[in-house]
Amino acid sequence: MAKKAKVKRQDTTIDMTAMCDVSFLLLTFFVLTAQARQEETLMVDTPASTTQDKLPDDNLGIITVGDGGKVFFSIKDFEVRKKTLENMSAQYGISFSEEDYEKFRLTEDFGVPIENLRQLLSLDKADIDDTMQSGIPVDSTEDKSNELYHWVQQSRLATVSVERERESEDSRYKAKGPMKIAIKADAEEKYPIINLIIETLRNQKQNKFSFVTGLRSDVE
Repeated sequence: MAKKAKVKRQDTTIDMTAMCDVSFLLLTFFVLTAQARQEETLMVDTPASTTQDKLPDDNLGIITVGDGGKVFFSIKDFEVRKKTLENMSAQYGISFSEEDYEKFRLTEDFGVPIENLRQLLSLDKADIDDTMQSGIPVDSTEDKSNELYHWVQQSRLATVSVERERESEDSRYKAKGPMKIAIKADAEEKYPIINLIIETLRNQKQNKFSFVTGLRSDVE
């Protein structure tokens, strides 16, 4: 009786060296490109809702209201922040140094009259809190006394300008559209200040804006 041919067993070991290299490259990429979430200066307890729509990560301005009517403003895009301050400097006749512009570029949010902004920027970031900021002036007019009106207006113009510059520098860049505005108000905040903010936005034809809310649980 003939013997069966013995089949040589194949080595099933898989070389994972290449996969490990790719994993470490991806990890390095995410670590280097990730941005730490900045803690907000004015913390508010937003009202709850069942809406799960998310705000965009860029081209966004957020008006925060809390602590008895204090108004803060934040601009997500770094370059738009700097351009906005340049516009406000020209409009209000207040000069800022290059160091001021760079510090403002890195400032997540603020809530002071523009005449006090240089003093705020001179402080170390760790020393700044909401008690040192009285809020951005807002009223029902379109005058310079309504500084929130002009911050929003100039940030929208700055967004258009920055987007055009990016398109001219890189033909592959796709503009992200106009700046979107969101209102983030404390659930206990009084209606009159919210109404002033809404009126301020409508006065410059900004009729579409979002309200930031917390997610309500289905079972309460």
